[in-house]
Amino acid sequence: MSAIDTVVVPIHRAGWPFIAAFAVVSLILGLAVWAPLGWIGLVLTAWCAYFFRDPDRVTPTRPGLMVSPADGRVTMIVPAVPPPELGMGDKPLTRISIFLNVFNVHVNRVPVDGTIVAAEYHPGTFLNAALDKASETNERMSFRHRLPDGREIAYVQIAGLVARRILWWVKAGQEVRAGERFGLIRFGSRTDVYLPDGVAPLVCVGQTAIGGETILADLAGTEPQRQGDVRR
Repeated sequence: MSAIDTVVVPIHRAGWPFIAAFAVVSLILGLAVWAPLGWIGLVLTAWCAYFFRDPDRVTPTRPGLMVSPADGRVTMIVPAVPPPELGMGDKPLTRISIFLNVFNVHVNRVPVDGTIVAAEYHPGTFLNAALDKASETNERMSFRHRLPDGREIAYVQIAGLVARRILWWVKAGQEVRAGERFGLIRFGSRTDVYLPDGVAPLVCVGQTAIGGETILADLAGTEPQRQGDVRR
């Protein structure tokens, strides 16, 4: 890795139209309206480029390790029924919720090897994604994912108060690998993961997760659930 690679982070292609728009508006404001507005626009353009960064990640390769699908803070670990559009029944499963603020990387990654069984879009509202009810009422994109051993998990992209667009590029029937990029949410959002029955989460509420790297659970492990709340 060169010195430049450690400083310059790749930008996802979905961000270039926004970065260009910010830059053009900044130029117009600075030249035609008032110079300080141009400098403010330049700062916002830099933030936009930062928002759409898409860094490489090193994903653990041991079979059965489930990694975080997103960068952000673990806000909830609760029993919850998966989204009804996935057809996974009404039995509550352990749900790990990860909140992404506007400074987090927003590229989403596949949690574990397997096959996409269903990919379902559900329109909705744009409440604060940190709220528990956002998983039911907000716009979302839900994925039902079959593991190599036949068990199933679910993960959900949830739009937030600022986010108004969910992007995804996987479909039902597609085989995927842990750490593979599968989507992106603009601008501030939440990602939920539903674990298989009997699998304990290996993260705590308040913990910061790194998409594609932080281990959420060991599908073959016997460790008990992590205890505590790192916010305290």
